[in-house]
Amino acid sequence: MRKMVDCRDHPSEMHCTLVIAGEEEEVVRAATEHAVSVHGHTDSPELRAQIRSALKDEAVQHA
Repeated sequence: MRKMVDCRDHPSEMHCTLVIAGEEEEVVRAATEHAVSVHGHTDSPELRAQIRSALKDEAVQHA
């Protein structure tokens, strides 16, 4: 199942609204890069663990 993470679930001064969805490892990698480049976090095992724990199953959308 695809996973997603939504910046709106983690309030910041930037009021970021980015949503990242895909396979779990893709989402963790992209969300880590986003957290570092946009939010000023440091890439670390702890950050990646926090992101992984925040993942949700992506809602299935039917056309």
